[in-house]
Amino acid sequence: MGLSNRKEEQLRKMPQVASRVFKSQDGRFIVHKTTLTDIKPVGYYDKVVHSPVAEEIVADEEGLQEVML
Repeated sequence: MGLSNRKEEQLRKMPQVASRVFKSQDGRFIVHKTTLTDIKPVGYYDKVVHSPVAEEIVADEEGLQEVML
């Protein structure tokens, strides 16, 4: 049984995950490299970059400041 059109569309919108495991050049380490590829239209990023961001600086009981977005 194949996937429904709706499910195929959902899978197309998900980020692509690629994983690679290899030994370092000197042979002392195993490197596990994971790459996430997410493709979005330029219009999406234009909206994100140009949207106003509300920042609020909050001080905790120790006097440390944190920026809340």
